[in-house]
Amino acid sequence: MSAAAPHGDERVPCCLPRIAPGVGALLGAALEDEEGARVPDDLPPLCDAHVHVFPDRLFDAVWRWFDEFGWPIRYKLYADDVVAYLRARGVRELVLLHYAHKPGIARAMNGFVAELAARHDVSGVATVFPGEPNQEQILSDAFALGLVGVKLHCHVQGVPVDDPRLTPVWELCAARGKPVVIHAGREPRPEGAGLASLPADPHAICAAERTARVLRRFPSLKLCVPHLGADEFDAYRDLVRAHDNLWLDSTMMLAGYFRTADPWQVLRARPDRVLFGSDFPNIPYAWDREARALVAARLPDADLERLCGGNARALFFGAA
Repeated sequence: MSAAAPHGDERVPCCLPRIAPGVGALLGAALEDEEGARVPDDLPPLCDAHVHVFPDRLFDAVWRWFDEFGWPIRYKLYADDVVAYLRARGVRELVLLHYAHKPGIARAMNGFVAELAARHDVSGVATVFPGEPNQEQILSDAFALGLVGVKLHCHVQGVPVDDPRLTPVWELCAARGKPVVIHAGREPRPEGAGLASLPADPHAICAAERTARVLRRFPSLKLCVPHLGADEFDAYRDLVRAHDNLWLDSTMMLAGYFRTADPWQVLRARPDRVLFGSDFPNIPYAWDREARALVAARLPDADLERLCGGNARALFFGAA
C-alpha cells in the first residue's frame, strides 16, 4: 500500500458525522439493523458513487474523529477490504472518494487511490487542498493516472465553494470535462468540541447561494453536491431544476436515520441528476439500508435505473 504523508495522532473530520440538533433523531447511535447478503434483486445494476477510501493511517484518524464526535462506525475496513466487501455483495460499480485535509498530501493520496482503483477495476477521483502550490498540476497528474474527477470538502478544508482559491480548479475541470464532488451543504455541523475541531463553522462558509454563484459563473463545470445538499433541501431542489450542470447524490439521506425535511423531494425534482451513494464504510447501519429504501420507494423503472447507475455513468464517463 502506498502511504500518504505522516499524520501523527491527528483526528480528520469525517464526511457526515452528525446532523444538527433538532434534525438528527439518532445522534451518536448505531443501529443493529439486519444486513442483506447481496444487493436487492429488485434493483438495476448498482453503482455506489460515494465510497470513501484512505491510506490506513488516515482511516484511523477519521475513525478517531468519529469515536469522539460522531457515531459508532459499523464497518472499520481498510481500503482494499472496503472495495472487496461491496463487490462481493453485488455492487457493480464503485466511485472511490477521498479528500486532503491539509496542503502537501494530495499527490501521495491521489497515487494511492489510482493504484487501488486500478487494482480492483473500479473508478476513483482525485483531491487537492484548495490554494496549495501547483494545484492545477497536481490534478492534471492525477487525471493522467486515470482518476475521473475531483473530491473537495468545504467543512474539512475550511474553504467555501465560491472561494477564489478554487477558481483554478473550476477552470481546469470545466476545460477537461472532469466532474467535481464537493461537500458544500451546511450539514453536518457538530457542536462544542466537534465544531471547534473544524477549521471553520460550516454554517458560516456553506450556503446554497454560494453554490449557485459557481454554477452561474462556470456553466460548463459539472458539479456534484453530496447528501442532497443537506440541510437546504428546498434550495437545492430549486437549484437542480434550474442548472443542468448540477448533480446531487443521495448519500445517507434515504436511510431514515435522520429526522429531516423530505429529502425525496430533491430526487423527484430531477431524477436525471441524482446519484446513489452510501458513504461506506463510515456508516452506523447496515451497508444495504439505503438500497432497500430504494426498493421500498417503488420509483418508476426509468428513474430507478438512472439513480442506481445511469446518472453516475453520465456524470463521470459521459455515458448516455
